[in-house]
Amino acid sequence: MVGMLLEESVRGTFITEGESSPGVRPVDFQQTIPRNLVHRAAVSEVFVTDLNIVGEGQFEVGAQWPRRHGFFGPRTPGSHDPMLYAETTRQASLLIAHRAYGVSLGNAFISDWKTSSIAPEGLVTEGRPIDVVLRASAHDPVFRGKNLVGMRTEFGCFRDDELVGTASETWRCVSPAVYRRLRGDHFAATPFQARALPTVAPALVGRDREEDVLVADTAAPGTWSLQFDPDHPVLFDHSVDHVPGMVLIEGARQAALLTLGDPCALPLRSDFEFSAYVEFDSECLLVADELEPDADGCRVVRVVLEQKGRAAATGILAMGRS
Repeated sequence: MVGMLLEESVRGTFITEGESSPGVRPVDFQQTIPRNLVHRAAVSEVFVTDLNIVGEGQFEVGAQWPRRHGFFGPRTPGSHDPMLYAETTRQASLLIAHRAYGVSLGNAFISDWKTSSIAPEGLVTEGRPIDVVLRASAHDPVFRGKNLVGMRTEFGCFRDDELVGTASETWRCVSPAVYRRLRGDHFAATPFQARALPTVAPALVGRDREEDVLVADTAAPGTWSLQFDPDHPVLFDHSVDHVPGMVLIEGARQAALLTLGDPCALPLRSDFEFSAYVEFDSECLLVADELEPDADGCRVVRVVLEQKGRAAATGILAMGRS
C-alpha cells in the first residue's frame, strides 16, 4: 500500500525517512501553534503543533490527532477519519505560508487543487492521541514583488517514522482589498438560506448526529442537495462569506457513501479541483457517479458540485475499508 502511495501521489519531492538535516531539532508535540496561523477560531480545532524549516523549500510539521474528535471521527471502529488528515494538511499549508514565507495574516487564501492519500494502517486508533510528522516541500512559488501569492505544497505523512500518506495542495492568496473586489456583491455574505431541506438519516452517511449530515435527497437519481448548519462548531468555526472547501469535501464524501450504499467506507484517496466559490444564496447540487474500481479494489466515485448550472468543484474519491 505504501509503495502505491509513493507512486500515485505527489509528483515532487518531500523529505523522506533519514533525510532531515543533522542539526534540525525534532518537532515538538507539547502544544498547538497559535490558532490564527491556521485560520481557526477555536484552539480545540488546531491539530498542528510545530514547524521546522529544514532547508530551502523543505519543512517538517508536527501534528497530533486526538483519540476521538466530535466531527472528524473515528467514523468506524478502530480507524481515524481520513478527513482529519485532510484538515491537518490544510492547516500545515497555512502555517508554512505564514511562518516560512511571511504571508500576511489578513490575506485570503484560495485553494485550486487538493489531493490526499493515506494507507489504512496510518489511520489506526490506539486509545491515545497520535503524533504524526508531515514532511513538506514547496513548489512553483509565485511572487508579486517580494510577496508570495501562491504555490504548490506537497506532503509525506509519517507515523512512527513510517510513510503512511501523501497530499498536495495548490493555493493562491490575495490581499483584503483584492479579495473585496474579487467577491463583489458576495463580500461579507452570510449563510441565511442554510438547511432549507431535511437531510438524510445520519446512519446512511456514517453519522450519529443530524447536524453533521450535509446532504438532502432530490428527485434526480444520484443527485443530492448540499445542506449545512451555519452554527456547526467545526465546519463553520469562524465567519466566512462562502461555503468552505472542507464543507464541500465532506458533502462529496457523504454523496459518495450514499452512491455506494456503504456508510462505513473511508475516502482513502481523494482529488478535488475547485473552480468557483459556492455561494450561500442558491442551491448547490452534488451529482455522483460510480466509476470503475481502482487497482487496489477501492470503489471510486466522482462527485460534481454544481451551482447555477455550472461546476464549482469536482472530486474523485477512492473508498475503501480500514
